[in-house]
Amino acid sequence: MPNGDNWQSDVLRDLRGGAAQQQSAQGPAAQAQGTPAAGAPQPPQGGPAQGPGVPAQGQGGHGTPPYPAPHQPSAPAEAQPQAQPAYAAQQPHAPQPPVQQPHSPQQQAQPAAHLPGARPARTPDSRPVVDKTLAGAGLKPRHGEPFATRVLRAVRRTVSSSAAREVAETTATAEVLQQAVTTGRQIAVTSIRGGAGKSTVAALLGTTYAHYRHDPVLLVEADPALGTLPLRLGAETLRWTTGDVAGIVEPQMSLLDVTGYLVQLPDNAWLLPGSQGQIGAMLDLRSYEKVMVSLRRYFGVTVVDCETLPAEVARVALSASQARVLAVPATLEGVSSTYAVLEWMRGLPRHVIAGTVVVLTETVPHSGLDLGKAAEKLKATGASVQVLPYDRHLAAGGVIRTELLAQPTRLAATRLAAQVFELSQQRR
Repeated sequence: MPNGDNWQSDVLRDLRGGAAQQQSAQGPAAQAQGTPAAGAPQPPQGGPAQGPGVPAQGQGGHGTPPYPAPHQPSAPAEAQPQAQPAYAAQQPHAPQPPVQQPHSPQQQAQPAAHLPGARPARTPDSRPVVDKTLAGAGLKPRHGEPFATRVLRAVRRTVSSSAAREVAETTATAEVLQQAVTTGRQIAVTSIRGGAGKSTVAALLGTTYAHYRHDPVLLVEADPALGTLPLRLGAETLRWTTGDVAGIVEPQMSLLDVTGYLVQLPDNAWLLPGSQGQIGAMLDLRSYEKVMVSLRRYFGVTVVDCETLPAEVARVALSASQARVLAVPATLEGVSSTYAVLEWMRGLPRHVIAGTVVVLTETVPHSGLDLGKAAEKLKATGASVQVLPYDRHLAAGGVIRTELLAQPTRLAATRLAAQVFELSQQRR
């Protein structure tokens, strides 16, 4: 497993290399007078030059101007804003481009026209997450637990002191989730097989962080092979993918520039899809590395829905993240396979297994597994274990509506998010 710090340094050096080479190409006299060197591209007359990732003014929704291709020359040095050296969410009043129309949910703003001399690239078309002919096939979502169960719980709360305990626990959990961060936390969610609830766990973590935190939260789909994260999060259309953004992002871009390429979600959360739902879509390691290093400073927490192990991107994501979540089906074969993986992880640096949380997901009402004994066996490897109980709403698939989740599911998701965030705070 590669060392995350090494490749992050390489990507940061590559990102800053273009700007450094451009400044060194200018003569000292030209820099002193504030004019571009001979042969440098001139900004268009009648207005300031725009960076390659700045969305055009007044554009919203799905406009179609092209964006600059990767590795093209940038605007003159005097027209470039300074790169943001620290986590951008902590600088809410940093200078921004000219006022733009606000982003509306489920819309992705488009970048401005490419710079003079840059080769225009094709703007990807917007695609629906679910085909319109299939959207009507879904039934009305059910609540996570029966009505009788909810009534019985309400009666018990009125005649016991459980309500006070729940309030105290919720308050303590909220304090953990709202802790400030100095640099963005990256949390990788993966599994060893499909159908383990990996995307569901990633969606629950992302929505929980977005609900409790005041800084932006990013969800990245690093599983382009027909992943379900956009559907679970309620995204309607997809346009820009991780591979597209890897060729666009530059150090001088602001948070407003970056979010023009993302899908907006409720509660100041954003989604970067891995593909547009096309068969055969691939995510190369270099694109993933560049995107994660570049976007980390803009978001307080980034949740990555990885490929299943032992895919290369998943292994790199595990090594570079501050905390890891391993989704496991609550079955005998699922626990047995996961125990073998955890034994392998024990041979890695100590922080890898110590910063890993195993989530036993119950996909049926009665799993036929002693969860207590299974959890004790997995904890013996040094990893933490949480249980995500069966929920009718989650088991039915489709968009996750938090108001329809069962009470035990909401509590389990909140505890999981708090524990994973605490583990991430223990790493740089």
